[in-house]
Amino acid sequence: MTFIFKTFQELTVNELYDILRLRSEIFVVEQTCIYNDLDELDKDAVHLFNKKEGKIIAYARLLKPGTRFADFSIGRVVVKQTERGTGSGKELMKIAIEYCITNLKADKIKISAQLYLQRFYEELGFEVVTEMYLEDGIPHLGMVHKSNHS
Repeated sequence: MTFIFKTFQELTVNELYDILRLRSEIFVVEQTCIYNDLDELDKDAVHLFNKKEGKIIAYARLLKPGTRFADFSIGRVVVKQTERGTGSGKELMKIAIEYCITNLKADKIKISAQLYLQRFYEELGFEVVTEMYLEDGIPHLGMVHKSNHS
């Protein structure tokens, strides 16, 4: 799998469209959640994705401290429905974590994880740091990953 990192300004119009479409397919349609995906944070994010046959199949956005949380964060993690169970999501997150630690010098990465994915994120080294809360009507947990050099 080849993963691509781009800033907002580096994304092509087609890549941006495909990212927004994938996020909408999963977060709005599949999860029947009405929310404003266009939250201005994309402009300051590093966008991580991979493609299969020219289509984006997995995506995450990486945010610097002070944008969504006080710490670095990874969000909008999404894998195309047809690609789930292939390891794409786990590989995406491993690469996102490594990039944050190595390239952005993150000591700590915070995520807002959907409750049903708690075990998935724990297997990647995240620990629960909040009680369950509702975000856009969906149960979430605050989770943190601490790098080995912190």
